[in-house]
Amino acid sequence: SLPSHSPSFSSPVSQFARVWIPDADEVWKSAELTKNYKHGDSTLHLTLEDGMDIEHKLDDKTKNLPHLRNPDILVGENDLTALSYLHEPAVLHNLKVRFTDSKLIYTYCGIVLVAINPYENLPIYGSDIINAYSGQNMGDMDPHIFAVAEEAYKQMARDERNQSIIVSGESGAGKTVSAKYAMRYFATVSGAATEANVEEKVLASNPIMEAIGNAKTTRNDNSSRFGKYIEIGFDKRYRIIGANMRTYLLEKSRVVFQADEERNYHIFYQLCASSHLPEFKNLKLGSADVFHCTNQGRNPVIDGVDDAKEMCTTQHAFSLLGINELNQKGLFQVLAAILHLGNVEIKDRDSDSSIIPPNNRHLTVFCELMGVTYQDMSHWLCHKKLKTAQETYIKPIPRLQASNARDALAKHIYAKVFNWIVDHVNKSLRATVKQHSFIGVLDIYGFETFEINSFEQFCINYANEKLQQQFNMHVFKLEQEEYLKEQIPWTLIDFYDNQPCINLIEAKMGVLDLLDEECKMPKGSDDSWAQKLYNTHLKTCSLFEKPRMSNKAFIIQHFADKVQYQCDGFLEKNKDTVNEEQINVLKASKLDLLVELFQDEEKVTSPTGTAPGGRTRLSVKPKEVRSGASSKEHKKTVGCQFRNSLAMLMETLNATTPHYVRCIKPNDLKFPFTFDPKRAVQQLRACGVLETIRISAAGFPSRWTYQEFFSRYRVLMKQKDVLSDRRLTCRNVLEKLVQDQDKYQFGKTKIFFRAGQVAYLEKLRADKLRKACVRIQKTIRCWLVRKKYLRKKHAAITIQRYTRGHQARCLVKYMRQTLAAITIQKFQRMCVQRKVYLQKQAAALVMQTILRAYMARQKYQGLLRNHKAVFIQKHVRGWLARQRYKRSLRAIVYLQCCIRRMKAKKELKKLKIEARSVEHFKKLNVGMENKIMQLQRKLDEQAKDNRVTSERLNCLETSHAVESEKLKVEVSKLKGIEEEAKNNANRVTSLLEQLERLRKELTTTQKEKKTIEDWATKYRDEMEKMVAELKQQNGLLKTEKDDLNRMIKEQSQQMTEKMTRALAEETQQLESDLNEERSRYQNLLTEHLRLEERYDDLKEEITLSVSVPKPGHRRTDSTHSSNGSECTYNSEFAESEESSRHGEDVTRGMDTSLTLKLQKRVTELEQEKSSLRNELENKEDQFQRARVRDDEEHKKSRGAELEYESLKRQELDSENKKLKHDLTAMRQSLLGNAGAGAGAPGSPPYKVLMDQLNSSCEELEVRKEEVLILRSQLVSQKEAMQHKETMTEPVHYAEDVHKMKDSGAITQAYLGLKETNRLLEGQMQQQRRSYDNEVEVLRGELQSVKEENNRQQQLLAQNLQLPPEARIEASLQHEITRLTNENLMLRTEDPTAYRSAKVNILRRMVDLMEQLEKQDKTIRKLKKQLKVFSKKIGEMGGKEGDTISPGQMVEETVRPVNIPRREKDFQGMLEYKKEDELKLVKNLILELKPRGVAVNLIPGLPAYILFMCLRHADYVNDDQKVRTLLTSTINSIKKILKLLLYLCSNTKRGDDFETVSFWLSNTCRFLHCLKQYSGDESFMKHNTPKQNDHCLSNFDLAEYRQVLSDLAIQIYQQLIKCMENILQPMIVSGMLEHETIQGVSGVKPTGLRKRTSSIADEGTYTLESILRQLSAFHSTMCQHGTDPELIKQVVKQQFYIIGAVTLNNLLLRKDMCSWSKGMQIRYNVSQLEEWLRDKSLMLCGAKETLEPLIQAAQLLQVKKKTDEDAEAICSMCNSLSTSQVSNHSSLFCSCTKPIRALSTTHTRLRDRCETPQLLMDTKIIYPVTFPFNPSSLALETIQIPGSLNLAFLTRV
Repeated sequence: SLPSHSPSFSSPVSQFARVWIPDADEVWKSAELTKNYKHGDSTLHLTLEDGMDIEHKLDDKTKNLPHLRNPDILVGENDLTALSYLHEPAVLHNLKVRFTDSKLIYTYCGIVLVAINPYENLPIYGSDIINAYSGQNMGDMDPHIFAVAEEAYKQMARDERNQSIIVSGESGAGKTVSAKYAMRYFATVSGAATEANVEEKVLASNPIMEAIGNAKTTRNDNSSRFGKYIEIGFDKRYRIIGANMRTYLLEKSRVVFQADEERNYHIFYQLCASSHLPEFKNLKLGSADVFHCTNQGRNPVIDGVDDAKEMCTTQHAFSLLGINELNQKGLFQVLAAILHLGNVEIKDRDSDSSIIPPNNRHLTVFCELMGVTYQDMSHWLCHKKLKTAQETYIKPIPRLQASNARDALAKHIYAKVFNWIVDHVNKSLRATVKQHSFIGVLDIYGFETFEINSFEQFCINYANEKLQQQFNMHVFKLEQEEYLKEQIPWTLIDFYDNQPCINLIEAKMGVLDLLDEECKMPKGSDDSWAQKLYNTHLKTCSLFEKPRMSNKAFIIQHFADKVQYQCDGFLEKNKDTVNEEQINVLKASKLDLLVELFQDEEKVTSPTGTAPGGRTRLSVKPKEVRSGASSKEHKKTVGCQFRNSLAMLMETLNATTPHYVRCIKPNDLKFPFTFDPKRAVQQLRACGVLETIRISAAGFPSRWTYQEFFSRYRVLMKQKDVLSDRRLTCRNVLEKLVQDQDKYQFGKTKIFFRAGQVAYLEKLRADKLRKACVRIQKTIRCWLVRKKYLRKKHAAITIQRYTRGHQARCLVKYMRQTLAAITIQKFQRMCVQRKVYLQKQAAALVMQTILRAYMARQKYQGLLRNHKAVFIQKHVRGWLARQRYKRSLRAIVYLQCCIRRMKAKKELKKLKIEARSVEHFKKLNVGMENKIMQLQRKLDEQAKDNRVTSERLNCLETSHAVESEKLKVEVSKLKGIEEEAKNNANRVTSLLEQLERLRKELTTTQKEKKTIEDWATKYRDEMEKMVAELKQQNGLLKTEKDDLNRMIKEQSQQMTEKMTRALAEETQQLESDLNEERSRYQNLLTEHLRLEERYDDLKEEITLSVSVPKPGHRRTDSTHSSNGSECTYNSEFAESEESSRHGEDVTRGMDTSLTLKLQKRVTELEQEKSSLRNELENKEDQFQRARVRDDEEHKKSRGAELEYESLKRQELDSENKKLKHDLTAMRQSLLGNAGAGAGAPGSPPYKVLMDQLNSSCEELEVRKEEVLILRSQLVSQKEAMQHKETMTEPVHYAEDVHKMKDSGAITQAYLGLKETNRLLEGQMQQQRRSYDNEVEVLRGELQSVKEENNRQQQLLAQNLQLPPEARIEASLQHEITRLTNENLMLRTEDPTAYRSAKVNILRRMVDLMEQLEKQDKTIRKLKKQLKVFSKKIGEMGGKEGDTISPGQMVEETVRPVNIPRREKDFQGMLEYKKEDELKLVKNLILELKPRGVAVNLIPGLPAYILFMCLRHADYVNDDQKVRTLLTSTINSIKKILKLLLYLCSNTKRGDDFETVSFWLSNTCRFLHCLKQYSGDESFMKHNTPKQNDHCLSNFDLAEYRQVLSDLAIQIYQQLIKCMENILQPMIVSGMLEHETIQGVSGVKPTGLRKRTSSIADEGTYTLESILRQLSAFHSTMCQHGTDPELIKQVVKQQFYIIGAVTLNNLLLRKDMCSWSKGMQIRYNVSQLEEWLRDKSLMLCGAKETLEPLIQAAQLLQVKKKTDEDAEAICSMCNSLSTSQVSNHSSLFCSCTKPIRALSTTHTRLRDRCETPQLLMDTKIIYPVTFPFNPSSLALETIQIPGSLNLAFLTRV
């Protein structure tokens, strides 16, 4: 067993120690010792976790103690090597805790990433997670497949070495998914080097390979039935340029056979599911249940998978990878033909031959699809050709062999298709440029062992033996490198070397060698091969065994387990033969694709490389193929091919740096997050994880830096032990704490501990802290209890004093009240008792009377009932007796009849028998006549008797009738007598009742009289009380009046606050909409700039490729660097312009495709923008419809409002007609006067337009004033109605109460007040509805303004493409026509939307007026130019004249005198020559050093100089000079930004913040100058009179202002990116890992994947580093004169980045989720807020960006026990999303004890409507605005320093 305890303990295993013991069900079970273990004991006394006491017997031979458990602090560690006790139960328990409790599927084990399949989709693979892991160290984040991919990518770039990621595991463990996510990570973080979207193609290869290579098995619904190694190629900038795929061991046997509950390859079911589509009709497919190749598993459907949709995905992937529709069609034909071939039925002709029935439907379809003849294929399916030395024979084959040949052909065809697809995928992914490095992803099968293992499992386990050997050597090598690096003595670690097992398989005379030799034998068989194996290896190799009960199997001891292989089928699978004549038939096919599949059958060296059980591999074609060697190479066996391909794979892996991912299948039932320890331990043993643990445990697995050890175990040191040298301090302390020096070693930078030592140190530390806590608790509790006792003592004395006084007073009061009460009670009781007595007496008399009468009646009723009952019983009993008699008589008669009938029948039977005999007839005849005479005599006698009897009966009947009539008469008489008796009795009872009623009425009248008298007295008393109560209510009403007045005031205040809040929310909503639109615009601008840059780069590349480069030198962007280049800008500028012109001429035809791509991209962006706008409009429409639905509920009370709307509609109709008439007149005037002066200010069209526009503007102002008046009236009416509501009722009620003397009057007054209140409420609701409607209208106007803005932008873009002369005319004509059409459409279609349409029309009219003003300015400018030209012409004409008048001479002499006087008055302009423009741009922009300018000169000096030059160009009216100056300035600034961006991306420089900040400040200042001196009144009001004189006079530069604004946005975004690159490395270390408050959180033990140290060593960042960097940013921007509002926006963006990065790392790191870390974060945030306060930036919105981080820190510290705590969490975390709160709480719960309120919190957070995104987007850039900031600096006072080399500028 592994070393599991430290001898540093006084006893190795002491009482209460927790250990692991073996268990049959759970593999390992935890227990605790109840008694100390002594040396020599054979049993341990343990208590299990369920409380059961057991005795554990130790092994008699080894006496090994059980494994010890790790301390609780180490449970759930990210890295298994960080565990103090490294053994199998600790590893298994740690994985189980992380998987089941924390829902974490990834765990490090040294260099291995263990991935457990959760069988559930987890939200941990999004782009935000990829961005979070990008650029991070592997130990700094929680384990993840992205961390392994990032480590491989980083090592490839850092070490210049190829990398490999080896993903292995069982089927269903998640290998393919892990490999897929690794490739997705590379595709996302690296990007493609070309526009061909290589990363999309790499990802698109996955669905293709899954369709043709994956199938459903009993273990996995999407199991990869082949291995693959994908090499992803990168260029020198580490961007993806291509990929290459190598495949291994395709399972071909699955094509023709599937086990129960399994499926064939997905592509067959996808074809069958899509058979109804038109393009698949010719394949003649149907349901998958019809075909033999797809119905053997009897489960053709996978839950949750739609094969038809998957087919569409596969087709799309084919198209993306360049496989055209023709080839796709051919592929599908071949695959469908395989299905039909499987259904071909072969029957026996005789015992040695077979036949296919003629016109077999499936074979016919197969031949049609494959393009071959039916006769040839049917013939060679049932025959084979045998070749001898002289002759060739054609021999029929039996049905079984024919079926096998048919299946072999299907497998071979599918292997060809698979290889062809892989070939084409590789062609599509092949790099077009030279590959610099690659990362390989190996997705390969894990170790397999089943009940029956054949050739497939043998090859798979052979490959795993090779990979395990490579893995062991790599782990051993890393351990050795670590020890040598730290200069620790290296002792050889004994680990399992599986080279003997590999030699057994692949060495000379090994298993594969003997198998190949047996395959060459003519009569070789599996049995003979097995005997050779027994003879060769049974006695010589200990790893080879023979089963006891079998002679056709062998056992090999692999590194994971013993595996027994069955020899049956080994030779056949190793040969993998196919009938050559069938192949020849397919080669003669008419289908081009099929011919292409088989054309390389004789050329390629093992192209298919068929492998075990029909598995195949794709090998790379050799560079040279020798003639004559093809036939020999083609005869290679499957085992030989697989051995060669495995050797190539190992050679590739050994040449790369490997990274290992071991996938574990947690259970076989695919239950989510269910952990089966038995299955997990099997896989851990098989995949080498436990071997890694064993190697680590054999050395020094625990490693600490000296600083970490000192910080963690500082509590174990005394003050005198702490020295300045940390290493010496740690050495001294360890020598005292651990006596055995072999348990640790001191390295150069780390301390190495053996297994168990960290647990021992943790125990010492916990004991020391426990003792300190006990002492602190003792002292604190004593102080608290004493303080509480003194406080209670003083309180008790005070309470006693007051209590005794109170008791004495209460006693006196009680005695007085008792005496009075006794007296009152005496009289009261007497009165009550007398009244009770009288009531009881009266009640008793009444009860006696009633009771006696009742008893008499009951007695009478009883006698009567008895008499009647006796009478009834008499008759009933008689009737019953007669009935019984009759029934008995009938029964007796019936019984007699039956008996007589029976006797008669018997007699008749006898007589019939006798009658049949002859003798009987003879006897009968004797004496017949005598008998006849006797019978006749008897008949006569009987007739006489009958007559006598009938006469008697008649007499009896007549007498009975007479007697019955007499009886009836007597009965009727008796009934009459009885009725008379009844009537007499009833009359007596009624008389008695009447008498009793009269007595009761007498008593009731007496009682009523008495009650009336009592009521009269009570009424008198009640009236007196009512008067007193009314007086009391009067006083109460007065107080209520005061309360109501106070409530009125409060409600008015609340209403005011509510209105203010509503306005603020509306304003905030509008601001958010504006910011959203601004953000979209800036994003589109960024995308446009990126496309422009890409276009420029491609143009330069094409130019360079076309032009002949000079030898030894080529000019690139790096030539323009500002770090000491001596080349002047003139040459560069000239060369670039010449090259660009030349490139444009040469590559004009070559750029067509690129231009089309860029145009397509721009259109896509525009469509995206329009879709976003439509989405916004749809949401607003939904909101409006919801509001409309709410308003429809109040339609009943809208009569007056509807009348008002109808009047407004009529008014708008009239205005519409007027407007239509005006527009018609305008159009006619423009069309009628289209001459040269049509656009002049004095022309009729101009006058008409001006008149109409002025009237429209006036009407617009009037409407605006009406809207404002209506708003104010609504607000005032609302307040008045509320005031009336609250004031009217209490005032009237209080005044009228005094007048009311009766309850009826009070009721009437109340009803009146109620009616008044109802009326007032109705009026208020009506006013509220009108207000809501008005707000809705204003929102509609706002939406229309947005739409108009978008349309104007599109129109502006179209006009910019026209010449300047045609812009205004085209825009006017377009606007007038469109307005007219829209006006007419609105009037006819939707009159209700006319108000918003009118506002839009008026706005457009205003825009037209502005354009007319621009035209007017252009005309004035042309007039001024005309005047200047006329003056020049006059001067030239005066000089050429022959005679000069004296007046002219005087004028000429005067002019030179006036010019110098004007120059003396400096106008704030700078003059330069045309040829000096390049020099100006070079000295002022390209070669300017920002640091010197910012420190020594005024801020924004370059902007002022450029604007002064621009002013002079405007002054001389030189439009070309203005245009070239602005264009050169903008292009030069862009060139600087591009150069900085290039340097930053290639040289990783981060110090260009100063340059970008400098040009952002100057660009904004230049933009402000253009606005300030534009002549616009809105800007001029901020100027001084002198500054207004300096305004531009000839040119309107509004378009250039927009261009400069876009340029400023670009610079701002680059500034943010630069700032982010500088801050990014500091944030996590400074905000999370660094302990700002020392000692609050200790360092936990770490494994091989060490995290960044949280101690402030050299080179680590702290919070102070972040604050210093923020201060540096702020001071730099202030020195450059950046606008204060812009600085606030930059700081807000900085703080957002800090908060987002910190929160993302906090959400992804379980070790950071603790109470102490929450306190550290809150302290760090407070320091950032203090920095904002010092810089006066608290109101910039930066603090709000940290709110999610603050709430996350509070969530770490808040209580989480009860439902109230859950409610508090939900209300507190309003800035965090539901997924963030849930994830954060889950991580905290997994770090500490389970939280009861966690489920409640999750339930309440589900109701939130928000995006499920977990991480914050760190790439978000807030939309920037540039508020106008005029300069107070006078232009004429600016001096140009000589250091700028601008002496060629002349002041004007």
